[in-house]
Amino acid sequence: MTLLPALLRFTRGELVFSVKSFGAAMLAMYCASRAGLPRPFWALLTAYVVANPLAGAVRSKAIYRFLGTLLGCTATLLLVPALSSAPELLTLALALWVGTCLFFSLLDRSPASYVFMLAGYTAALIGFPSVETPQTLFDTATLRVEEIWIGIVCATLVHSIVLPQSLAPSVLGLLDNTLRDARRWLADLLHQDKGQALDLDRRRLAADITQLRLLSTHVPFDTTHFRWTAGAIGAMQDRVAALTPLLSAVEDRLQALEQDAGALPEDVTQLLERIGSWLQAPHAAPAAQLRPAIDALGDAPATDWQRALRIALACRLGELVDGWAACTALRQEIDAGLQGAAPARHRAALGHRVLHRDVGMALWSGVAAVLAVCLCSAFWILTGWPSGSVATMMAAVLCCFFATMDDPAPAINAFLKYTLWSIPLSALYVLVLMPLVQDFGMLVLICAPAFLVLGCYMARPSTFLAAMAMLMGGLGGTLAMHDTGNADIVGFLNATLAQTLGAVAAACVTGLMRSVGTDWSARRIQRAIWRELGEMAAAPRAPQDDGYTVRVLDRIGLLALRITHADGRKDATTNDALRDLRVGKDIVTLQQARAHLPAAATARLLGGIAGFFGARSRVPAAPVPAALLPALDDTLQATLAAPRSAAEWRAAVAALVGLRRNLFPRAQPLAQGATP
Repeated sequence: MTLLPALLRFTRGELVFSVKSFGAAMLAMYCASRAGLPRPFWALLTAYVVANPLAGAVRSKAIYRFLGTLLGCTATLLLVPALSSAPELLTLALALWVGTCLFFSLLDRSPASYVFMLAGYTAALIGFPSVETPQTLFDTATLRVEEIWIGIVCATLVHSIVLPQSLAPSVLGLLDNTLRDARRWLADLLHQDKGQALDLDRRRLAADITQLRLLSTHVPFDTTHFRWTAGAIGAMQDRVAALTPLLSAVEDRLQALEQDAGALPEDVTQLLERIGSWLQAPHAAPAAQLRPAIDALGDAPATDWQRALRIALACRLGELVDGWAACTALRQEIDAGLQGAAPARHRAALGHRVLHRDVGMALWSGVAAVLAVCLCSAFWILTGWPSGSVATMMAAVLCCFFATMDDPAPAINAFLKYTLWSIPLSALYVLVLMPLVQDFGMLVLICAPAFLVLGCYMARPSTFLAAMAMLMGGLGGTLAMHDTGNADIVGFLNATLAQTLGAVAAACVTGLMRSVGTDWSARRIQRAIWRELGEMAAAPRAPQDDGYTVRVLDRIGLLALRITHADGRKDATTNDALRDLRVGKDIVTLQQARAHLPAAATARLLGGIAGFFGARSRVPAAPVPAALLPALDDTLQATLAAPRSAAEWRAAVAALVGLRRNLFPRAQPLAQGATP
């Protein structure tokens, strides 16, 4: 089969998306034209920018885009009149505004970050063309907001009313996949040949949780009853995230028991099989029925070390069963909410704000954007080129669009390549077809072939970048920038050349200043984990939520994306991050149980852990201090010998065993003490 027929074979979903997007764009074009707005193609372009196959994503993106546009226009109205007499200072101020907005946008990794990104490059789109004619700024800004608002409203109406696609299948599918991956992880623990399967289970579950957290931010904007289940979905996200360190800890304790005894004890194997069967149908029996068998693990006759391992395993299995029962109950509540049942109240979910943030890279990305815009502005001012403002606008937009990547330069170059490919199409429309348009019906017929085809490719992930560049950077952007009734070849060539120079400047500056390798990014993420572990151990009390768990799971997903299979370090890096995830949970548990532990020994232990991870965040190869092992053993022996009436006792034993296993995995078993 040749490549061409495959490219032209569109699915029903792609066709529906393209037709809806084109319909929304034409409706926006009609409304803007009837309102007498001078550049109605801005409304058309906005309708495509907001478009998304999911109706909830369209509605949320529309709100964020309007807020960002309004904020960018406000900044422009404040900056341009105040600095209009000094073009150099004005361009610098606009460049700094773009960089600052990009910085805050990168710190917020949710769809709401769109507000800051739009505020940045909207100021560039409106402000730079107004540098030479500041007296028209207010009219230009007002008209641009009106055109964008019309595009937003039309896109929102069409995608919400015409065959709206709910978020429910995508979000619920991710929820079910996450639970299925967690269940598969526990099932694979019982298999003998489980190395590669377990590695795949870990990475898949971490990726599912982060993707779910980001996608579910659109749920409150959905068009169905699904939006009323946002509280239950948020609570379930937090519950599912908490399962990961529990599963990882169970895996490690089983491995330790197997190493110590040569094989898993029969009662442990039977209990795991029983729990595995219960996970397949948790509603068939309440979780409380498993509790006696789980608690009995720690009562079996054994050495101190085996007893400690059994207590730790029982503690983590009990938490795992309780967490799983809570997840299935929340899943049933979501199904009931889809049928119209009143939603229950839930504690505010952690949301996306606990995800990993890289302040340094966000700041450096903003600096790179400022420099790219300033270079284009300097060239524009020095040459007096009438189309120089287009280059500055393009540099600002591209620096913002691709700033989330480790190396934005290849994506910017690809965007430029596809934009150049669209030049003949843009020239055909701007110079030949648009001057022939006599009425709106003819406009629709002329626009339909190109926009419908490109819209289908926008709905396909593999061709999204190419279609976006040709439609928004090429054809749509060219139509929006020109007065289509009076366009000429000189103006078209000048604008095209300016677009090219702006893209080249953005690619060169980001390539020299901002592009980093995947190894560098992975090491930076690992250092962030170690730094936070040190801070948690040094804190006077335990954190109030599971934000650390969610953050590390997010970092595991980021590491999996960056570490290549070829160098053989992907599994090792992911396993190291999972170990750090377990250490974090153990530190939190130890902090919570400090009242039931020897005060002086616990303080020394946590201080040593804080110092180690603080040193490792600065020097990744820093070894674990040998003095931590006897401190751990002494605290564990003292805890095992203490009365076991409080529930915190078992949690403290589990945390100390976990720290010993994670920090000293090759250490000899705990020496037999005098505990009964």
